[in-house]
Amino acid sequence: MAAKPNLINGEWVGSGESIASINPSNLGDCIGEFALANPKQARLAVVAAREALPSWSATTTQLRSDILMKAAMEISARRDELGELVSREAGKTRAEGIGEVVRAMQIFQFFSGEAVRYGGENLPSVRPGIGVLTSREPVGVVAVITPWNFPVAIAAWKLAPALAFGNTVVFKPSEETPAIAWELMRILERNGLPPGVVNMINAPGALVGPALTEKVDAISFTGSVCTGREIVSRAIPSMARIQLEMGGKNPLVVLDDADLDVAVECAANGAFFSAGQRCTASSRLVVMSRIYDRFVEALVKRMRSLKVGDALVEDTDIGPIINQRQLDSIQRSIQIGKDEGAELLEGGDLVEAKTPGFFMRPTLMLGTNSMRINRDEIFGPFACVICASDYDEALAIANDTDYGLSSGICTRSHKLATHFRLNAKSGLTMVNLPTAGLDYHVPFGGRNASSYGLGEQGKSAVEFYTVSKTAYVAYG
Repeated sequence: MAAKPNLINGEWVGSGESIASINPSNLGDCIGEFALANPKQARLAVVAAREALPSWSATTTQLRSDILMKAAMEISARRDELGELVSREAGKTRAEGIGEVVRAMQIFQFFSGEAVRYGGENLPSVRPGIGVLTSREPVGVVAVITPWNFPVAIAAWKLAPALAFGNTVVFKPSEETPAIAWELMRILERNGLPPGVVNMINAPGALVGPALTEKVDAISFTGSVCTGREIVSRAIPSMARIQLEMGGKNPLVVLDDADLDVAVECAANGAFFSAGQRCTASSRLVVMSRIYDRFVEALVKRMRSLKVGDALVEDTDIGPIINQRQLDSIQRSIQIGKDEGAELLEGGDLVEAKTPGFFMRPTLMLGTNSMRINRDEIFGPFACVICASDYDEALAIANDTDYGLSSGICTRSHKLATHFRLNAKSGLTMVNLPTAGLDYHVPFGGRNASSYGLGEQGKSAVEFYTVSKTAYVAYG
């Protein structure tokens, strides 16, 4: 099987080594081999983006809009095919894979409109005879580094605004999901993107990270806190603009007046769907003591109804963990919880399917917020129920975390829902909804260890991918 090459300056470039993309639902299914880029190629990709910047930033907003819209239309027309590829490569169910592709299409479509909509203002000066004009210009060359859990949606919400506002890009997808990234590059290329405007390299960040971050103007990264901190330290000498999204330890608070069916569905969806491999997943379920037993019983019943297996099988609810390394990490976390005194109430065991894969049952433990399982992001189908005596304690537990990405509350009380929305220390707050689930046109980002720098999507994307200029003009 010939390795599919990297894209540098409009040329598809191979290398002496390759990485394989393996279906986590079926380890015998090799999706493809992909050329492994080296640091020299990463630097060449940065140079190509730098050389393409003047001409691309000078293009009309209509041209950029047209290219993004054409890409959106191709993605839409191929949603079933691309969705299946996402499912094979990332382990999402078929419905989730297609849904993610549709989301990518919506993002490209939205920023196609934003390409001709963003701009500046004409303001009066406080001095007579002077006008003030504000405008926005591209930030420059952007390094885009994306994870495997949303391999096309997160790529879209970084690439689309970068291109819409006239920037050029060096794109490094996760080495776990190179196939869908390769297809996305082909789509952009077919729909008129000029050479060098987006360059793609497949390689582990440890290999090409320094080369990617040395001479760029901005870095947009989604991944772990540890890697995010390394990126910050590398970006300081060049003073590159930084946008980091780094996970969460998200609480779902369930008050005793909540609709129990709604609360259980919010918890099951938020904690276990997509195999819990979402930065917005509900991993801490903070439940009032009066309904604690009923909630736990109902949630366990719902968990037992969920089918774990091959992501492409029609009735599968939860697909595989992405790889053996992540599966082992989740299993270690479960053991750590046991060692700390948490009770393993349901799941946690591995599942045998018709095909070899990384399958495990959704896991529910009972414990306290001080336990390590409630401090560290586990990134799997895992949740821990924490008992709270009243609303004030529940809010304090929810906010007692190093993270601050998403939070949720289930309640019939408008007063308490409003109080929680205003006082939860998180970038996203959901009321009677799962903590996972986002729109594409509004800002996204968290606090504390969850995020660093400017946010993503919506108006935040304009702020990150452009720089503001203020001009003073004397009249007469």
